[in-house]
Amino acid sequence: MIPELKQEIKSLQEEVIRLRRDLHMHPELGFKEFRTSKKICEYLGALGIETQVLAQTGVVGLLKGNGPGPTILLRADMDALPLQEMIDKPYKSIYDGVAHGCGHDAHVAMLLVAAKVLSKHRQEFKGNIKFLFQPNEETTDPRAGALVMIREGVLENPRVDGAFALHVWTDLDSGKIGVVNGAIMAGLEEFELTIFGKGGHTASPHAAVDPVIAAAKIVDAVQFISTREINVFNPTIIMFGRIQGGSWRNVIPEKVELGGTIRYLFEDEEREKAMLKEKFERIIQGVCLATRTDYEIKYIPSNPSMKNAPEMVQFVREAARETLGGEQSVVEYRVMGGEDFAEFTRMVPSAFYFVGARNKEKGSHYPHHHPLFDIDEDVLLIGVEMHVRSALAYLNNK
Repeated sequence: MIPELKQEIKSLQEEVIRLRRDLHMHPELGFKEFRTSKKICEYLGALGIETQVLAQTGVVGLLKGNGPGPTILLRADMDALPLQEMIDKPYKSIYDGVAHGCGHDAHVAMLLVAAKVLSKHRQEFKGNIKFLFQPNEETTDPRAGALVMIREGVLENPRVDGAFALHVWTDLDSGKIGVVNGAIMAGLEEFELTIFGKGGHTASPHAAVDPVIAAAKIVDAVQFISTREINVFNPTIIMFGRIQGGSWRNVIPEKVELGGTIRYLFEDEEREKAMLKEKFERIIQGVCLATRTDYEIKYIPSNPSMKNAPEMVQFVREAARETLGGEQSVVEYRVMGGEDFAEFTRMVPSAFYFVGARNKEKGSHYPHHHPLFDIDEDVLLIGVEMHVRSALAYLNNK
């Protein structure tokens, strides 16, 4: 390993903070990260790293080591959210309704600085490092950035043998790394459900067919699936995030529209997911039969569950011990959120992990996607060092 690595990275603290704050002030939505993409290309180019643009705004930098060897991919997502930020900081978003409320600005800054460190030491490893800056992670449609980049060949020329990605996380204390073997983030299926009834007056409900009460019963009834029909060791969440129906207080509407998500962690994912959707629709059909309503359901394909390869997790654990000074800094951790890095984990052995960024005294304790979301900037150097150490550990042990 590189002597005095920690001191070298420490000397770049102001730079990584400056990069993160600049990106935070200039957030861009998925596939519109043109300024971000340009800055990444300029930064990597100045380091002598050849770059390629894929998926409209995505950037891949290729760093070649001292001779042939395996290729490791390090990934950072770079898109922002359609969110009105409310933090009172000098680096607050300059755009109304667009903000880095999930930490992707930090991800880009950390990977750029890691690329700077690794490019300085390119003679000290064999093989290649691909620095992947991915657009459009904050979506669950079929054009999510990871899948588009895979289809455009990001895992080829040279062929990628393994991949790492990290995520700053305000549910974990600063100074902690969260990782686990196997499933670490949930598979996700989104749905749009419409309940059709027959409009009428609320004074004469018997003369109408009420889709409102049917929708209410469906929201409640499907909760029995996760508590009565699914093994408790297979976490399952069915949530409704949108209900729309009606135009006035005394009018029974013709229809009610609902939207939501189904999240799951299954070992036999395809078979169990099909069974879960069958249970979901069976209850909807039953409620509609009982209430004389009809329904229409549409599923929006999304990411599968994300599963870490144990041998890649071991590299992360070793890097964490070196970075943070002991095994006590690593915690077993998984969440029911979705992440399109899952697409990479299906193609090559990979490890995804969380870098704790919660510090209440610094105001970095709000959840992701919250208007007051911010991070403890002291963890930026942790992320840089984790990238560097995990990549070198992989390349020097293959």
